[in-house]
Amino acid sequence: MSTNVTASQADTLDNSIWSVIREGLRGSTRDFTQGPIWVALVILAIPMILEMSMESIFAVVDIFFVGRLGADAVAIVGLTESVMALIYAVAFGLTIGATATVARRIGEKDDEGAAKTAAHVLYLGVIVSLIMSAIGIIFAPVILKLLGAEPHVIVEGAVFMRIMLGGNAVVVFIFLLNAIFRGAGDAAIAMRVLVLANVLNMILSPCFIFGVWFFPELGVTGAAVGTTIGRGCGVLFAAWNLFRPGGRIHVNRESWRLDPTLLWKLTRLSATGIFQLLVATASWTALMPLMAGFGN
Repeated sequence: MSTNVTASQADTLDNSIWSVIREGLRGSTRDFTQGPIWVALVILAIPMILEMSMESIFAVVDIFFVGRLGADAVAIVGLTESVMALIYAVAFGLTIGATATVARRIGEKDDEGAAKTAAHVLYLGVIVSLIMSAIGIIFAPVILKLLGAEPHVIVEGAVFMRIMLGGNAVVVFIFLLNAIFRGAGDAAIAMRVLVLANVLNMILSPCFIFGVWFFPELGVTGAAVGTTIGRGCGVLFAAWNLFRPGGRIHVNRESWRLDPTLLWKLTRLSATGIFQLLVATASWTALMPLMAGFGN
């Protein structure tokens, strides 16, 4: 009996479902324009599913620990998250233009174009996050009042909201950097970024909330500090992967040369997605004052 393995059989063995899942979790260097479509889908989908799951854990962790501080603390987190949902909507909307344009350039084998797109996506992120930070820092007490918070909740909650909204850049950039990697076909890095951010949040939030070890006891404000630091470290890890040579996408000095046409194109691509997501999210946020009327 012949022991020779045909090229087709070898490809089938190499693309077994478990090996493909492992490749998706480890990160793949294969060209997704070649080979079976289902392989590319699985390699990209597995880390993306885990990434989105990780993003949902931040608020759950904060509520878990803050719940020990009482109803007012939970109300502060809940009200702030309802506003953060609007920021998530804007950030996720921005990723539409980022992922689509980067993926197109990668598919065209235009590495320089992909890197230039990534740099301009980050330019857009800076502009948007600065605007939202200014609004959040200045109007935090007003926003809480509009959401129906009681006066004593506003006093403590304003600090928490200022940190979360003022530090929204870490949310925007973690979304945008991960969108760039997904567009480049490296969803595994995006997954690792969220895993790192979540692990740090799980460690730092209780430390800052309850004053564990040498950390100051900040109460509910500690949850905002821990979450922001955790996300910030995730952003730094993602940026390191984007700027280092050798990856699927590498941003260098030339990539930062401003191209207003490209910046406007990315804005237009993202605008409709942002509007759609804001409409859906704003309707939920608008319910908060009504629910606040029933008490903390």
